[in-house]
Amino acid sequence: MVIDLPEIPKVPDLFGATIKALDGLGGSASNDEIDDRVGDLLALSAEVRSFIHKAGPLPKVNYRCAWARSWLKNAGFVENSGRGVWSLTALGRSALIQYNEAELVKRVRQANYALRKGMSLTEDAPPPTEGELTVSLQPEMGWREQLLETLGQIHPAAFERLCQRLLREAGFTRVEVTGKTGDGGIDGTGVLRMNLLSFQVIFQCKRWKGSVGAATVRDFRGAMVGRADKGLILTTAAFTADARREATRDGAPAIDLVDGEALCDLLKLHRIGLTVKMVEEITLDHQALSAI
Repeated sequence: MVIDLPEIPKVPDLFGATIKALDGLGGSASNDEIDDRVGDLLALSAEVRSFIHKAGPLPKVNYRCAWARSWLKNAGFVENSGRGVWSLTALGRSALIQYNEAELVKRVRQANYALRKGMSLTEDAPPPTEGELTVSLQPEMGWREQLLETLGQIHPAAFERLCQRLLREAGFTRVEVTGKTGDGGIDGTGVLRMNLLSFQVIFQCKRWKGSVGAATVRDFRGAMVGRADKGLILTTAAFTADARREATRDGAPAIDLVDGEALCDLLKLHRIGLTVKMVEEITLDHQALSAI
C-alpha cells in the first residue's frame, strides 16, 4: 500500500514567513511562537505540522523552521540570544519592504555561501545549492538531533532518572520519581525554593516521538489540582499550539512545558551527558604593544 506523505515546505520557502512571523510578534519571539506563526501564515494543515522527521522525535516542519532561522541569522536578518529568543535585525526589518520572496531567498543563499567561503557579499557570491548549505550548517544543529535520538533509545525509567537529575541541578530539592501507574500521568515530585518561598511541584516525563497535545496537558492538570502548587511536563517531543495554549489557559493553574529543544539546552547548560569545550580566541593588539 502506497502512503501519501504530506508536502512539507522547503527551507527557502520558510525565509519570508519567518521574517513576517517575527514582525507580527513584535520583532522578537521564541522558537515555538515562530513555528506556530509560520504555520498560520502558510496555512499548514495539522497533518503537515505533526508529520515526524525521520525517526523523530520532532515534526519535520519544526526542523526546517530551525534551519530557516539559522540561514537567516547567518545572512544577518535575525539574531538570537543565549535564552533562545530570536529577534529581527535592522536588515531583517528592511527586508519586509526591500525584497520579494525570490530576492530574499537569493540574498540568504549568497550570504551563507559567502560566509562558508570566507568571501564578502561585495564579491557577488553565487548562490549555492541547498546541499552545500546543509553541509555548511550541519554542525550547529547536529548535536541536538543526536541527543534527542539517543534519548529516544534509552529506557523510560532511565529518562525519568535523567529528568530527576536535571531538576536537582536546576535547584529542586526532595526530587522523587514515583514510578506509579494510573496516577494521572504524574512521574515525580519535587520542591523548588525561590528566595523565601518554596513550591511543591509535580512533573511528568514523556519520552515521545511526535507532538504532545492539549489532552495530555488537561489530564495532567486534573491530577495536579489539590496536590501541588506547580506542574511541569518535560518531553523529547514537541508541544502542539493547542497544548501550549491549554498550559496557560485563563482561570486554570498554569503548567510549565519543556519540549525537546529546550530539554537539550538545559542538559547542555548543566553539562549532563554533554561535554562543552570553550574556544579561547586571542587577538594581537598592535597599538598597545607599540605604546609600551
